Formats: sequence, structure tokens, C-alpha cells
Amino acid sequence: MRTRNASAATAAHRAAPARRRAAWATLAVAVASGAGLTVVAPSAPAEAAVPATIPLTFTNNSGRTEPIYIYNLGTLLSTGQQGWADAGGGFHPWPGGANPPAPAPDASIAGPANGQSTTIRIPKFSGRIYFSYGQKLVFKLATGGLVQPAVQNPSDPNRNILFNWSEYTLNDAGIWLNSTQVDMFSAPYAVGVKAANGTVKSTGHLKSGGYQGFYNSLKAQPGGWANLIQTRSDGTVLRALAPGHGIETGALPSTVLSDYVNRVWTKYASSTLTVTPFADQPNTKYFGRVSGNVMNFTNSAGAVVTSFQKPDSDSILGCYKLLDAPNDLVRGPISRTLCAGYNRSTLLTNPNQPDAGSAGFYQDAVTNQYARKIHDQMADGLAYAFAFDDVGHHESLVNDGSPQQAYLTLDPFN
Repeated sequence: MRTRNASAATAAHRAAPARRRAAWATLAVAVASGAGLTVVAPSAPAEAAVPATIPLTFTNNSGRTEPIYIYNLGTLLSTGQQGWADAGGGFHPWPGGANPPAPAPDASIAGPANGQSTTIRIPKFSGRIYFSYGQKLVFKLATGGLVQPAVQNPSDPNRNILFNWSEYTLNDAGIWLNSTQVDMFSAPYAVGVKAANGTVKSTGHLKSGGYQGFYNSLKAQPGGWANLIQTRSDGTVLRALAPGHGIETGALPSTVLSDYVNRVWTKYASSTLTVTPFADQPNTKYFGRVSGNVMNFTNSAGAVVTSFQKPDSDSILGCYKLLDAPNDLVRGPISRTLCAGYNRSTLLTNPNQPDAGSAGFYQDAVTNQYARKIHDQMADGLAYAFAFDDVGHHESLVNDGSPQQAYLTLDPFN
């Protein structure tokens, strides 16, 4: 369940709420653990053991002159403790929090100037690498753990800071490192990993002109989508909120996807939606039919295995609430597939989900325009524009079982 921002203390107090789990969705079985995330992955063979820390080279190609601050925050997988890592990869557990939240220790690492690189070491974490321009981020500790930025809240102390983050897991089975826009589109960056054979995989780069192209396209999109953009008083464009946060703040109508949902409901009242959630299990299929306000899914034996109420736009855009996706083998995989189909508006054009290719994504007039515009501007077409954008492997993720080095590159704002 996505944590709502009811207050500064409870709103931002989460290391990885369910709707942000895109970073880990493809990499392992993720189990919520307090405000953090425990990742269970296969053990690596001894000869391929991943060292306790690996280098991450952080390169600043942004073209901007402000100082850069880096933070590596997360859960130490060997102990389950939450904390931060210094530039050498040393782990520091968070001290106890308070109510109201108390300032967290300064976990910042000085980043490179424009045109320069800095190499730090990252430990076996499930967490985030934040970076900010010109100003340090404000982190606080509540009694339940770390309070992270939640800039949809206008009183969040990080609201007027230009920043972004990447999500990663490094464990004995390797690294999973992504670029994400699940919560917002902001300062552009890409991620990469070097394998044992020396090859480098990367993702997250925008097309030339893609940063401005995204904002220009969003501004031109009728229906409230332009209201997702947040600027600073000096005119600096800071970010575009993800549409779920837009509904939360009133920037986007709560009925933004209702017309599409109504049409889906009508279609599958008299026909069947077939979901094959596992690519490696083509014979595992579930069959959805609408009856009243419920879509029931049956298995091949005809038994009802789970049911979904008619989802609202917020449930779809956040992949939670009425489209909750527990870490099981039935409801969760079906829900993930439905969430992807609604966001990409493919449920009317293809009764067999998920779609194998992206050619038919976002073609309906009623769709997740934010996600559509992000994917349009990515150099490789891949992004985490909503929580289950990994359905069908359309996510911006690099993975390697024996990583030699990781990379995070700040890109130009053009």
C-alpha cells in the first residue's frame, strides 16, 4: 500500500513504499520490512561472490556549476539495519528518531564538479543514491525511521531543491541498479554496470533535447497534465510530479483515467481478458470477466482465484489500493499485469495481457500521458515511469551477477 502524505512525519517516512518498488520488482522477492525493504535473492556460487563493496563512479556531465551532494541511504542486507554509507562504503546506522522528527546526521558526500568524476564505494544495500544540486537535502529521523523527501507536500523542506535519486540492490547475487521516474521526472541521469568481461551496460539517457522535450510536451498536453510541473521562485524547473502525486495534490483530476476504465469494464462484461503473468510459464493463465462492480479472475479449472473492484485513476497510476499487488504467486502477478495494461492503455486493444511489444502502448486518448512522454524521450525507450513498468521488461534497469563497477552519470539539461 502506498503511504499517503498525511504529515511531514508520516508522509515521507518510507524507504520504499509499495508503489515505489519498481526498482526491486524484477530483481528478487521483495518483502516489506518496516519502512525499508528486505530483498531475498538466490545465493551466488562461491566463485562468483560479490565483494562487500564495489566502486561506483559518479560523473557530472550536467553542464551546471552548482556543487553536487551525494547520499547513499538504505538497508544493510546483512543485518537489516537502516542507515547510510560514506564514500568508502562504510556503513553508519541511523540513531534513534524522535517525534517530531529530529535532524539526521549529515550523510552527504561531496560530488564532482561539472566535467569531473568521483568514485565512491557502495555496500550491500537495498536503497537509494540521492544527488542534489547547489544545496544539501534535508533528512530527518522519526521514531519509525528515516523521513525521506516527499515534494508533493508543499511544506517539505526539500521542495525547492533540485535533486533526484537512483535505486539499487547489491547483494551476493549481484547488482540491480535503475533510473526511476516512478515519483517524479527531474534532474536527468543514467546508470550503468561493468561486467566481469569488461562490457558496460547502461540505461537512462535521454535523447538529445529530451529533457526540454518532455517538459514542452507535458505543458502542451490538455487535461491538467501541465500542472504536474513544479518550479522554483527564480523560474528554475525542478520536476514534474508523477500523476498519482498529481491527483493527491489536486494538480490532476481524480477522474483522469475514468473514461478508459469505464470502457474496459464494458468490454469485459461480455468478453474475457486473459492474463499470462509469467513469461516462463505460458500455461499459467487467468481469465477475467466483469460482473457488476467486480472483475473476477478464474484459473484454468474455472475456480475464482481473486477479484478486483473497479479501479479509480489513483489506484491505477499508483499501482496500489484497488490494484494492490501482494508478493504472492496469483493476485500480485495479475494486479501487476492489469496495472501495466491500464497505464499503457492496452486492455481494449489486446485481450491477451501483457503485451509482448511496445508498439501499441499509450495509443488511446485516455492514457498515462506522463509515462508516454517519458518513454518517448528516452534514448533506448526504457524507463520506470510507473511502479510496474517492468512488466514486459520496459524498465530502465541494469543487472549483473558479478559487477566490477557501477556508474551514475549526470546528464545535460537540454
